[in-house]
Amino acid sequence: MATRPTWQGYLRLSLVSCPVALYTATASGSEVRFNMLHNATHNRIKMIPTDPETGPVDRSDIVKGYEIEKGRYVVVTDEEIKSVRLETTRTLDIERFVDESDIDRLYWNEPYYLVPDGDMAVEAFTVIREAMTAAGQVALGRLVMHQRERLMALEPRDRGIVAFTLRSNREVKTAGEFFDRIPEQKPNPQMVDIATRIIEQQEGPFDPSQFNDRYEDALRTLIKAKEKGSTVTAPAEPKEAEVIDLMEALRRSLGQTGGGERRKPAAKAPARAGGGGKSAAKAPAKKAPAKKRA
Repeated sequence: MATRPTWQGYLRLSLVSCPVALYTATASGSEVRFNMLHNATHNRIKMIPTDPETGPVDRSDIVKGYEIEKGRYVVVTDEEIKSVRLETTRTLDIERFVDESDIDRLYWNEPYYLVPDGDMAVEAFTVIREAMTAAGQVALGRLVMHQRERLMALEPRDRGIVAFTLRSNREVKTAGEFFDRIPEQKPNPQMVDIATRIIEQQEGPFDPSQFNDRYEDALRTLIKAKEKGSTVTAPAEPKEAEVIDLMEALRRSLGQTGGGERRKPAAKAPARAGGGGKSAAKAPAKKAPAKKRA
């Protein structure tokens, strides 16, 4: 079945606009989901809407209400909700361009793919995308999605545009609320040096294929074992961390990660045979890794 767009409307840069569609760029979390069953029959439990005073309620009699105080609601109909329409309900209007580094990673949220909606939209979409690429900045715009107006950050990628929802100021808590509780003190410089060397020995490129959900894998193993009638026993509780001297722990950690020596630079590849005495061509410089986001 074809993926349905999360939002459809128009992308607009000043007087240039084109129809676009927005698709989620990520899948949902764990695919292992459990249903609620009756213990005796293993029949699936039905969740029946119930009024605490009158009992079961037909779904056609359910309305939306906003609680303005304990037990007091304002009832709002679907038609009234639809009447609250902003321009951003159907238009993603680019308002500003900023440097990506200006946006704190705490604000980055969900990623989406933005694509032209129909063949007639391709030309204008391509013009906007290439102009954004030339500018080298992130475009900011707003749209209404899931009954909320959301700030979006747009950046060109390949033939399309990646759009991230950005959290609002009210959603991001102040760091000082938590970090101010940490006592201010200067660590031992020698300990910091050892910890830095441990980090250097564990450096490497980001490969998402190496970070599977091991908990979900363990759940699948458990389900397969239960399906075959096997008895599953809980593993032993992990032992509490041994209380040892911090300097000793750092030194032992350094020994486990590489013997305490700093990483040596990679040896140069020998010149290819038959090169006519000329030195081997230099390999192209690697691109800087993409910035990580929250």
